[in-house]
Amino acid sequence: MHEDDLTRAEEDYFSSLTIAEADGDDDRAVEAALRPKSLDELIGQQRVREQLSLVLEAARQRERAPDHVLLSGPPGLGKTTLAMIIAAEMSAPLRITSGPAITHAGDLAAILSGLNEGEVLFVDEIHRMSRPAEEMLYLAMEDFRVDVVIGKGPGATAIPIDLPPFTLVGATTRAGLLPGPLRDRFGFTGHLELYDPADLELIVRRSAGLLDVTLNDDGAAEIAGRSRGTPRIANRLLRRVRDYAQVKADGTVTQEVAQKALDLYEVDPLGLDRLDLAVLDALCRRFGGGPVGISTLSVAVGEERETVEEVAEPFLVRSGFLARTPRGRVATPAAWEHLGLPVPANTEAAAWSTDALWNEA
Repeated sequence: MHEDDLTRAEEDYFSSLTIAEADGDDDRAVEAALRPKSLDELIGQQRVREQLSLVLEAARQRERAPDHVLLSGPPGLGKTTLAMIIAAEMSAPLRITSGPAITHAGDLAAILSGLNEGEVLFVDEIHRMSRPAEEMLYLAMEDFRVDVVIGKGPGATAIPIDLPPFTLVGATTRAGLLPGPLRDRFGFTGHLELYDPADLELIVRRSAGLLDVTLNDDGAAEIAGRSRGTPRIANRLLRRVRDYAQVKADGTVTQEVAQKALDLYEVDPLGLDRLDLAVLDALCRRFGGGPVGISTLSVAVGEERETVEEVAEPFLVRSGFLARTPRGRVATPAAWEHLGLPVPANTEAAAWSTDALWNEA
């Protein structure tokens, strides 16, 4: 099951947990307990927060359900959290599902027909919903109606079912895969950006307070700097550093303790993990910096192509270590320098600068 694909009962349970109760539970419960519960508690994403606050306040004043909301951006930036906040701000129930779980139009019809007036429906990874369900969603979003087809062939009959006004919150990590007709039906679209280190420090400090972790400023900065601009990663690293401080130190997270803990978990000072470094090492040492095809590179690091392409590559490209070219993947000079290797003058890698990387990406 997707980590955010919870039933309403589970969501109510997790949202009501205190940290002390959640800490003994699984990671999903801890993550839920660390989530901010309102827009005022949300750190970062200033523009999206202000825009969304205006949309919700206007809906409250009109006493109507807010317009449908589309949230896009890399994983771990708070799309699910924002959906929960929207429901909380509107004092409305929240129902959560995911695009891959909706394989037939009937699945979507069953969900929509069970909604109550004003309810918020959150669909994670909405771009992965089946095409028949997607086409049914068009009518539901615009006219609050679905047509359920009974029977097959010439005797088939479409029965219209009216729906109460509701708010759809869709989340996607790949907004480009959403068809235009679906994207245009959202009244508000917010794109979540990677967090800067200062905001991540605030998030780490807030989470440390909730987890009752003693954390100094340098320790918070060290964790934030290795979190790849992502709050979910920052919270995960904080919990691992807390474990290290509890077992190997006096329980206080200092910069030195954080460094030793994150080095143990193979997270380097720039946030690169084992897979990232394996990709760069194979690209530079085995293939002379490239260009090399993604399939060959995946075999070299012993991972599936999709894992390298969807997990490692985006961060390496954003960080300026790797470039995608028509001929294959190429290591930039920054990649060679990060690995402590001299940049060869006779390879394609030497021609790549950070500006060229962004232009190509």
